[in-house]
Amino acid sequence: MKLILIFLLPLFSVSSYASAKEQFVTKKEFHLSSYTTTSGEKIKNVLVGYESYGTMNESKSNVILVTHYFSGNSHAAGKYTASDVAPGYWDSIIGPGKPLDTNKYFIISSDCLVNLGVHDPWVRTTGPASINPDTGKPYGMTFPKIKVTDFVQVQRQLLNSLHINKLYAVVGASGGAAQAMEWATLYPNDVERVVAVVPPGLSQAPYVVALLNRWANPITLDPQWKNGNYDPQSRVPLKGLIESLKQITLSAVYFDFGPRDSSQIESFLEDRAIARAKLTDANSLIYTARAMMTFDVEKKAADIKAEVLFVPAEKDMIFPPELAFDAAKKLCTLGKRAEVFVMKGRGGHIDGLTGVAAASAQISQFLERPLGTSKVCE
Repeated sequence: MKLILIFLLPLFSVSSYASAKEQFVTKKEFHLSSYTTTSGEKIKNVLVGYESYGTMNESKSNVILVTHYFSGNSHAAGKYTASDVAPGYWDSIIGPGKPLDTNKYFIISSDCLVNLGVHDPWVRTTGPASINPDTGKPYGMTFPKIKVTDFVQVQRQLLNSLHINKLYAVVGASGGAAQAMEWATLYPNDVERVVAVVPPGLSQAPYVVALLNRWANPITLDPQWKNGNYDPQSRVPLKGLIESLKQITLSAVYFDFGPRDSSQIESFLEDRAIARAKLTDANSLIYTARAMMTFDVEKKAADIKAEVLFVPAEKDMIFPPELAFDAAKKLCTLGKRAEVFVMKGRGGHIDGLTGVAAASAQISQFLERPLGTSKVCE
């Protein structure tokens, strides 16, 4: 059932994928000897994983960067092995003949710093669970503070290593949409298009900042958290972590999710949170939540040169469509090209993953149109 797949995120992918021919992908690694964060702190031996789909053309002008959502990773499409339960989360729109057409575009996606799923054997990331080379122990909460900007700047370093200077588009959902907008403001000359799916708009609303805090708080209230000084391999603040993952799931769905029998709802959420907790590091969840709180490109919106397509979900209770309409209106006031397509569905925020195929035609048309010919705000 679709709902079962939804709530096993990120343990399994959630895409619906109809292609009879499976696509397979290889996980790659990018190593950076050191990275200085936007707060001025240095991180040594940075590692992020990435994967790619399609073929880069000779001029490197067909590159699309996919930026992943809050609890996601670089596995956006395809399978690693034939025995994988399901393909990457956006397999429904990445591949031959799909909106992110691998016959036309070279798609690249990377794991973020402090990725939640550090215990997933396919994830490559540096964060609180990593060993601090200066102490020989896990960083824990001594890991440098980071922002969404840092996610983007490490991605820029990855692309530099591949000699990619310009992006045909940046496409991302939820937290990935925030990264896509950061890309458009940090590197305005390098990004031609942005597709922001279930987006926060141009900044995090106060409600969302409070929500991110609520997602992290159960961990810090767990006595086994010990101010972050736990063995990340044993994942000891398990009770708090499970509660946090339940809160994240509950926020991401629409109100009529799950079983109709009210006595089963709590166990429904609990079972899926327990499954997700096996791959998740508690400190990394806290760091990701705090990083996402920092998203704000309102004051830099005038720098954007990319054309933007916002794709909110009709029933999204984290980022309701009005945020996308407000962002598009502001961009148009500034003389930018921006448009909004609202996906219909009853999945809530999760429609940005499971229901994104509903926006296939709009995404395809937006990507295929020559620059300067996209819709101007109404």
